[in-house]
Amino acid sequence: MSFLLQDYLRGSSSSPPLPPPPPISSLPPLSSLSPPLLSSLSSHLLSSPSLPSPSLSSLLSSISSLLSLPSPPPFPSHLSLLLGSISLHSSSAYPLLISLFQNHLSVIVSTPSFLPEALAGLGYALLRVPPRSQYFSQIVSFLFTIWGDTGIASLENGVMVFKLVDWLVSSFIASGYVEKVMVFCYEITDLEKCSEKRYAEFAVVMACCGTLRALKVGSSRYNFEFNPKFKESIEIAIGVFAEKAILGYQKDDASLLIKCIALGLARCGQIGFNPNIVKSLCLALTNKVFPLKSLIQSSLQNTNGDILAKLKERMEGILFKEAGAVTGVLCNQYSVSDEPTKEFVETLIWDYSHELYSSLRSAILVHKRKGNNLLLNELERIAEAAFLMVVVIANEVSKSRLNPRPGGGANPAVSVRMLVAFSCVEYLRRVRLPEYTDAVRRAVLTIQDDVALSSDFLDSMPSYDELTGKLDCEDMVEDLYHWSKDDVQTARVLFYLRVIPTFVSLVPSSLFAKKVASTMFLYMQHPNEKVARASHSVLVSFMSSSNQKDDEERLSLKEQLTFYYVQKAVEAYPGVTPFEGLASGVVALVRNLPAGSPGTFYCTHSLVSKVKSLSDEATARSPNMWKSWEESSEPCKKVVDLLLRLMSLVDIQVLPYLLREVAGLVSQLPKDGQDALLGEMYVYVAESDDVTRKPVLVSWLQSLSYLSSQSVSNPVAISCL
Repeated sequence: MSFLLQDYLRGSSSSPPLPPPPPISSLPPLSSLSPPLLSSLSSHLLSSPSLPSPSLSSLLSSISSLLSLPSPPPFPSHLSLLLGSISLHSSSAYPLLISLFQNHLSVIVSTPSFLPEALAGLGYALLRVPPRSQYFSQIVSFLFTIWGDTGIASLENGVMVFKLVDWLVSSFIASGYVEKVMVFCYEITDLEKCSEKRYAEFAVVMACCGTLRALKVGSSRYNFEFNPKFKESIEIAIGVFAEKAILGYQKDDASLLIKCIALGLARCGQIGFNPNIVKSLCLALTNKVFPLKSLIQSSLQNTNGDILAKLKERMEGILFKEAGAVTGVLCNQYSVSDEPTKEFVETLIWDYSHELYSSLRSAILVHKRKGNNLLLNELERIAEAAFLMVVVIANEVSKSRLNPRPGGGANPAVSVRMLVAFSCVEYLRRVRLPEYTDAVRRAVLTIQDDVALSSDFLDSMPSYDELTGKLDCEDMVEDLYHWSKDDVQTARVLFYLRVIPTFVSLVPSSLFAKKVASTMFLYMQHPNEKVARASHSVLVSFMSSSNQKDDEERLSLKEQLTFYYVQKAVEAYPGVTPFEGLASGVVALVRNLPAGSPGTFYCTHSLVSKVKSLSDEATARSPNMWKSWEESSEPCKKVVDLLLRLMSLVDIQVLPYLLREVAGLVSQLPKDGQDALLGEMYVYVAESDDVTRKPVLVSWLQSLSYLSSQSVSNPVAISCL
């Protein structure tokens, strides 16, 4: 027989070859047969269409004699498999199988590795036993009672129950045993009876899920029409167990029940909405599949090999590998949930994201400092999977709340909490996910047209004191903490810096000054260029913004920010300040400040001074720098290019001052430097298409060139240009 139920339950795609079965007509004492020989004999019985009655009688007699002995039989699990195989040929095997489980259950469960053989025996027996006979109910009861008080209840064994029931009910359907399906469904959904018989709840849940899967597949494959009440009663039973699990989810048995509900539903397909099922799925994902808060706490308290092994074991676990499917079931349930249940899911996921952020900050900083790279890698792998879970659920929430289908359900306020949650898990974003992009886009589009929502989002941004203050972690030495080394916090702030420009025109200037400005300037000094550029982009967006409600106040703030920005940005160039950020910021303030603004004059003066200091440093390093000026990549050349660009951007009141400042700069350069700058300015003016300014610039440049060409240049005359 090519299919062996015990191998299917064990999860083996193939099993070692079995030895040839002993001849039934001259069978040696069963007590002398090894497990492989018993399995081979069972396989032979399963594949034989019929057997001589004398041979069967002899075999049953041998088993009966073995069971009557005062000592337990050897390899009782394989004996169960043998009796299940015999039951396909003779109903006389049923009482012997029942006797085996009644009298030797403790021996059967004492060898967990042989449980697949024991369960397979029950499964084969149930194939042929009449549904109304006493044997059917007794054999079914063993399937759910062998787990009690034996210490073998586990998720892995729950999977075996799921597979067995799925196979069993599918076999009933394929054979047209409608009554058997009905009786079995009643057996697992009569919860009072299950309680009286002390059925293991985790096994009943997995049996319910296995039955649902079999009904779903059977109805399409075999055109099997079943009473809809079957499915409804099974789903109700799962909901009842989910409610029990929620009430006591911190207990071991409830914890196992939550895991089984999650895994079973992931494998059986979509079911009708039930609020308790939704809540149990949420708890399964956040507390059982991705309990990162407790995992990180354990890693901080114990960094030896034990915690590393536990993390790897968790990632190899069944439920971790099925996390995507469990998340899919939760999303399907959420999409048809009532309002209180939706709010429960949303609140749990947003709060989970905050907890993940706080825990991950500590873990990254501490483990990096201690050099626990292997441990950190494993934690991050689990956290990245949790990030995907958050993103997928948030995307489903955004579809319901921010892009509602006809019939209501919209809740724009969700956009703020969603974006805050995304900021908390931003560190874990490694790839571009369409679900992430869609959810963020919907949330941003929602808040960028709503003053209240955009203000709420800014209020959620960590304050300057929070960003620069001591991290609340016992394992982190205060002197070793610095905000720029906090990668998780930096990723969160970067998320805010990228979102703020999309709605900055709505933000009152007072709120921008209070919540954004200090953080923006702080992260302009961040050593990561990507973060620094994002901070410059926030300034650019604010300088370019307008709001009729507070135009005067906004303009005043722009003037104040300009002086501080130019001072800090120019001072930190070319070390921390990226040139692209500096250039965009300078251009934005020159374009958006009013004509003759003191800020524009200050900016011009600061840039010219910066060119002088940078050129002095570059000349000291490389005296021949000016001779290769056109190919130079020196920072001072970039600032010179920016100054030339400003000639076409500054207002007409500032232009004369800019030209005098540039002329003064040229006068202080060596002859090679003067020629290099003049050559560059000639090219710039020649290419200019500004018909208003070009005549002025040509005249000025000719005068500057003439004065510079004199054998002894006159700095005073040049500076007066």
